[in-house]
Amino acid sequence: MRNTYTIEERNRVVEEHLWCIDTVMEQNKAHIKAARLERDDVYQCLCIRLIRAVGSYDSEKMTLKEHIFHQLLSELKKCERPSRVTGITCAPRNFRWSDIASIDDFADAEYRRGMQMAA
Repeated sequence: MRNTYTIEERNRVVEEHLWCIDTVMEQNKAHIKAARLERDDVYQCLCIRLIRAVGSYDSEKMTLKEHIFHQLLSELKKCERPSRVTGITCAPRNFRWSDIASIDDFADAEYRRGMQMAA
């Protein structure tokens, strides 16, 4: 059964579990550095995911702590995606903020993707 937290209760639980974000970031600091992710950006993404994790917690499936860590690790993987790093939604998987590409390259990729989906 999903939780029935009020907003105040949810916020209290989130504040009590902020340490989980620090733990996940500490355990994955080499990964964060290798992916050239900004620590502040990662922290912010994980904070949002923590709020959502507490809101979507189902006590029948696992403990709250397990659910939070699972959700935070999942979000950390998503932080590496080019759309998160660069803000460009149709960027190739290996595209990084330091790469240079023309807008036409992305327009062509978006057009090809649209044609594949229509087929």
